[in-house]
Amino acid sequence: MNKKKSTAIDKNYFPWAIMILMSSVTFVGILSELMPSGVLPQMMNELNLNEVQGGNLVGYYALASAIFSIPLISATMHYNRKLLLLLLLGGFAISNFVVALVSDYAIVVSMRVFGGICAGIMWPMIAAYGMRLVSPKQSGKAVAVIMAGTTLGISLGMPLMTWIGDNYGWRTEFIAIAIIILAIGVLSVFMLPSLKGEKLTREVSPFAMLKIKAVQMVVLFTVLGVVAHYGVYVYIASLITTLEIAGGIEMALIMFGLGSLLSVVIAIKHTDNHLQLLTILMFALLILAMTIFIVFRGTIGIAHFGFFLWGISFGPLVALFQAAVGRQVEKAKDIATSIQSCIFNFSIMIATSIGGILLSKYLAMSLPVLSIALAVPGLILAITAKKTLAKAKA
Repeated sequence: MNKKKSTAIDKNYFPWAIMILMSSVTFVGILSELMPSGVLPQMMNELNLNEVQGGNLVGYYALASAIFSIPLISATMHYNRKLLLLLLLGGFAISNFVVALVSDYAIVVSMRVFGGICAGIMWPMIAAYGMRLVSPKQSGKAVAVIMAGTTLGISLGMPLMTWIGDNYGWRTEFIAIAIIILAIGVLSVFMLPSLKGEKLTREVSPFAMLKIKAVQMVVLFTVLGVVAHYGVYVYIASLITTLEIAGGIEMALIMFGLGSLLSVVIAIKHTDNHLQLLTILMFALLILAMTIFIVFRGTIGIAHFGFFLWGISFGPLVALFQAAVGRQVEKAKDIATSIQSCIFNFSIMIATSIGGILLSKYLAMSLPVLSIALAVPGLILAITAKKTLAKAKA
């Protein structure tokens, strides 16, 4: 009787407390990935690393997420969703604790890879987990709330963690995030509903999913959107230096962050009923922002507004495409979202490579041109992809 009670889910209302808790998981998930970026000089100095080794602390994490996402999601499909998420939170905590305590580069890298593997499972499974807790007409809202943690992590969490690292040392920063993860794990034990896993069959395998035209379209949107955004975002410091924007990188990031926070509210409210419109606006605002940088460069007010528009476009990137791919299948949403997550991570790597080449050969102003070149076809496809981005079914 107790077992039935633990797995019973009332889908007639939106479980805000549960969704916000899940959002805290994606919050610490994105921080676990990006934290070395804010304190990289400290880590490189103390661990005696060169620039390539330092960069790999983030790169190997993302690579592990991309490589292991699909096979491990497939292998863990039958696991109870709550138990699996608790195990992943434990993995994140261990990874960060060990990194904070050791000085051997090989161990640090191995723990970063371990954290990346956990992330490769967490990103697609938590979105699918959330969608299964609500009615289909609220699935987009669920994904938007859960993935809001990534936007908040980038706009608020990273500055806070970097401040801790700058003032108390990078090891303290890693210990702090590990403690926060453990606290989230304790709350999850008591708050998250138990949900059975699903059986993986040939009909819902990754290869079967990739044969669905709508899934292929979301994959294409992901590649175009992610490379268009991250091809510039990864090198945002170089762009801001070239633009000579008033207030420097701090002011630019504040405007970008404000736009991202606004986009979270918009995505939560409108993803279910207006997914196509939001996708169109995401590409259109990106094109407008990059055009502002090219035409007006660092002009006071106008350039700042460009970063605000870019933030609005950037904020819902994960939520929109996870919601879109989740709509295409009735069962095994974890597999569908794992495909999208895998492509997302590989697209970041592609963006980093292409952006780096352009930056070295043609300087920073070539990056907005790359972004526009990819966002324009994305915009055209979004306008025509009415069926793929249709309103959620009741």
